[in-house]
This record gives sequence, structure tokens and C-alpha cells, in this order.
Amino acid sequence: MSLRLATFNVENLMNRFDFSGYRNQLNEDRTLALFDIQSEAEYKMLEQARAIAQSDDTRQLTALAIAATRADIICMQEVDNIEALKAFEYGYLFKMVGQGYRQKYTTAGNDSRGIDVAVMMRNETAQGQPIEFVRMTSHAYVTYEQFGLHTPELAALGSQANERIFRRDCLEVDITIGGVPLTLYLVHFKSMGSPRNGLDGREATMPVRIAEAQAVRRIIEERFGADHAADKHWAICGDMNDYRQRVKIAGDDLDGYRFEVVDEAQSCINVLTAGGFCENVIERRPEMNRWTFYHTRGPEERHLCQLDYILLSRGLAARNATAVPDIIRNGQPWRTIFPAGQEVERFPRAGWDRPKASDHCPVAITLDMAR
Repeated sequence: MSLRLATFNVENLMNRFDFSGYRNQLNEDRTLALFDIQSEAEYKMLEQARAIAQSDDTRQLTALAIAATRADIICMQEVDNIEALKAFEYGYLFKMVGQGYRQKYTTAGNDSRGIDVAVMMRNETAQGQPIEFVRMTSHAYVTYEQFGLHTPELAALGSQANERIFRRDCLEVDITIGGVPLTLYLVHFKSMGSPRNGLDGREATMPVRIAEAQAVRRIIEERFGADHAADKHWAICGDMNDYRQRVKIAGDDLDGYRFEVVDEAQSCINVLTAGGFCENVIERRPEMNRWTFYHTRGPEERHLCQLDYILLSRGLAARNATAVPDIIRNGQPWRTIFPAGQEVERFPRAGWDRPKASDHCPVAITLDMAR
């Protein structure tokens, strides 16, 4: 009995318009920045037209990427609400995969923009085993103080002890696959942001992600018992906005690109994998071929890294010791630089940097769920 599990940051799957760019240039789309817009009313009219025109191509590519995972269950990040998810699944994904993802769940987390984690599930696996929802538990309300996780480093960032830990949520979803229990923890950790206090964006925001990872681990240990949790069947799925390695890119397309694997001294992922608590199964792939995200701030700052994770509990990883995840990169924009031998055929209409399925790549793995 097998289950195909996937995770994907679909990026801004929204059913509302964002007009904040009129007053905040950082949020203004570059297309509108080309024009002399005279009023807020004119800006709103143009932004609606731009967003609608761009969204169709984007969501076709997003749906193609999800379809390529062949997932029975897909964990998602940056979903506006359940209505947006329903409209996307019916209007785009259903037309590609036929039998749809009839079960859809999300909840309101803590994101200031209102984009949350979500999960879509088929009624049964490809092998015909029923997928049954049991319950869903949000942990969005948990504070640093409640878990004893407030640190001087967090205080230096301006975080108060009574603030909520998760920037979105840790959404706990209990299901059964052919009667076999499985618990999913859906997460989307704090983004890296801009440099501050003399540190780059990743270093500056690291204390928040470490606290989020510590909180996820505590939630799991309290649920199953600290001595037994690692041997239960669960998976942590989502965008953790952090990496243990990156592939630095130098050179250009004329003289050739050069790639160098660099290990990071610190990562929030280490909090979760410490002591064999769980396994980052993407690390079963070759070092150069683990990336799910291309980062660039120009020719002097380019790298490939893993931001998207399926972390399997020690027990589930041991049961699936030979399973190697797939990374779906066909929805990447053309600007993404692929190491030699990793090139893929892009989905139709993918652009230089947009439209695209997402800057993130879906990750999928087939799991043995036999009793």
C-alpha cells in the first residue's frame, strides 16, 4: 500500500487584489511602475487588469507542476483561503488531472498578508486505498512565552515574549490511508527578508526560524511522547525558508557556469533532524541535485538551494529507506540556471522570470504505508 505525498509553495494563490503598491513602491508591480498613474482609482483599475491578465498563465503553470507530482496528497503554502483553493482546483487542476482533490483544508494563520498553509487530498490513493480525514489542529496561537522559547536574539529583533511563534502556522492534520494513521505537519517558516544589523537576511532572521523549528518538534514530542515520537508515522511538509547547503553559481552563459557546493554552519533544519528525530529525505539525492529554489540578486549573488522539505519521522524514513523524492522543475522560469545534465523541458509559455509555476519546485515522494 503506497501513498504519493508532495509539498509545493504555489506563491500568492489569492482571490483578492493587492493595492498596497500605490502607497508602497516595494509592493508595486514593475509593469505599473513604467506608467505615470495619476490617482489611486486609476491605479486600482490598472492593477486589477494586470493581475487578471497575468494570473491565467501563472495558474496554468502551477496546475501543470502539481499534476506532474502525481500526488495523492499535496501540502501547499501561500494559499489565500479555501475559496481561492476551490476555484483553482476546479478551474485549472481538475481539467488536467481529471479525478480531483475533493478534500481541501486550510485555516487562518498569522501571516500579515493572509496567505496560509493548506492541504488537498484525493478520496483515495492511486492504488484505491481510501484517504480519510480525521482531524485538523492549528497551532498558530502558540507564543514564545508558552513554550519557553523567547531568547535575547529574538528580543534584539523586536520580538516580544507574548508574540506568536509561527509566522503562518503549524497545521497538524491527522489522516488514515487504508486505515493506517499518518500525521502531517504543514509549515511555512519565516522568510529571510532584507539585511539588517550588519547581517544578511538569512542570518538576521535565523532566531525566528530556529524558534519555529523548536516549536514544531515540541508539538510532535508532546503529541506522541518524547521517547516514542521519532518512531511514529508523521511528516513535516513545507517551505522552511532555510537550507543546510547551497550551490553557489559563478561565470556566465558565454564562458560557462561554475558550481560550488557550500555547507552552512547553522540552519533551523538541524533542530528537527538532531538525534535522528526525522530525516530530510531530499538529502538522499546527490548534493548538486537537491535544490528546489534559485536565488539571485544579480550576477554577484546567485545560488541554488533547498527551501522545500518533506521531513519523515525516523520510523517512516526507516520503512521507506530506499525511497528518493522527485523534484519537479519544469515550471521554473528560464532565468533559473541549471547545472549541467539537470536541464528539463519547461512547461509551455514559461517566461524569462514570469509567468512561472512558482519560484519553488514541488517535491514528491512515494511512501510505503503498509501496516
